[in-house]
Amino acid sequence: MGKIDGKVAVITGCASGIGKATSKLFVKEGARVVLGDIQDELGKDLAEELGSNAIFQHANVRSEDHIKALIELAVEKFGKLDIMFNNAGFGGVGGPIEEIPTDAWDVTMEVMLRSIFLGIKHAVPIMKKQGYGNIISTASVAGMRTGFGPHAYSTAKAGIIHLTHTAAMELGEFNIRVNCVAPGGIATAIFGRGFGFPQDWAERLSNMLKSTFLSQIQPIKRAGLPEDIAKAVLWLASDESSFVSGHALLVDGGLLSRSILDQDTGELEERFKALGIEDMEEHRRKLNEEIAKMKHEPII
Repeated sequence: MGKIDGKVAVITGCASGIGKATSKLFVKEGARVVLGDIQDELGKDLAEELGSNAIFQHANVRSEDHIKALIELAVEKFGKLDIMFNNAGFGGVGGPIEEIPTDAWDVTMEVMLRSIFLGIKHAVPIMKKQGYGNIISTASVAGMRTGFGPHAYSTAKAGIIHLTHTAAMELGEFNIRVNCVAPGGIATAIFGRGFGFPQDWAERLSNMLKSTFLSQIQPIKRAGLPEDIAKAVLWLASDESSFVSGHALLVDGGLLSRSILDQDTGELEERFKALGIEDMEEHRRKLNEEIAKMKHEPII
């Protein structure tokens, strides 16, 4: 019998990284899952791999209708909603604060913070009717300390942590728990995509980070893996954490226990160059321009 046997979950951002690892673990531990992502091919492949206990549906978390539709699909197909895992995100806009395009800031907030609010908003009515529920979101160490992410990303993650606190305060009387997980340095493609690199470069970079850079900046001398976060999310999703709510679960290999990071900040750039990646700022500038354009494009 699995740790969440018979439970029904919605997972956003399922197609890669933490979302993919969590989707696999949830099904392994007995859950039925509705998977949402904008990466349709990867999401469909994952659902096929997981079998009859998984359903994929295209979902752009900038769209309230898309998030609501995922929750409705869970109830329609599986009869209930035990777990809402708000995981979807991206690196977002970056650079010096005076150079950040306002439209790109807005898109980043839509993806990273507004989507969490929408996931909670539309899960709560179902959970109140049931008399129970469990809401989990992906935050970050960047929401707890400065220096671990760009301005917009860090602000959004801090917002997720505080929204977790306020929602838990309100919803506890309805037997609805609200928590978030705060990963540290996890080797996923989000690092490379955050610099505007294509997916294949981003995957190469995540492998490099796994073996070198991330393993050197925290007391536990290895990079964090998506599976590490998935296991933490599983615990929050299970009855083993039934008295835990309003908590930001830090999963960072001890990273924030250090008072000062003695890692050479120029080392990562040197490693990028060793991979043949030049002019990171130019990649970042182009990425910011592409994100800004998203504000004026229809959501599909």
